[in-house]
Amino acid sequence: MAPTYNPWLTIAGLLSGIAALLHIAIVFGGAPWYRFFGAGEAMAAASATGRLYPAVVTIGIALVLASWAAFAFSGAGLIRALPLLKPALAIITLIYLLRGFAIIPLLLLARETATPFLVWSSIICIIYALVHLLGLFQVWSRL
Repeated sequence: MAPTYNPWLTIAGLLSGIAALLHIAIVFGGAPWYRFFGAGEAMAAASATGRLYPAVVTIGIALVLASWAAFAFSGAGLIRALPLLKPALAIITLIYLLRGFAIIPLLLLARETATPFLVWSSIICIIYALVHLLGLFQVWSRL
């Protein structure tokens, strides 16, 4: 019998993987990419002057996102079971949810500081969280 893979967690892994690759591309794109993707003028200016801090932070985020992709692929059955798979997937899903819904207090309390980037990235994180959640519900009992 052929192995079955969870499609939602496969998609979740692809989404986190794409986000990781995008962060790597931002490092190579430099200051204009930091500005376009909403990292803030301080990060863009630091990148423009050749400081390592923006690249280190951005690569760190990329590594976290890549590990999240690996956990999603593991939960999907595409790669071997990683240690602490069940709690890791639950925490990853929760972090995406919290990041996504963190925009709500900002919109209620300081609407003028809510940039379009913050709104769009929050929507993206909510979508990522929902995809993870759907897959997690489907595989929870066998993890």
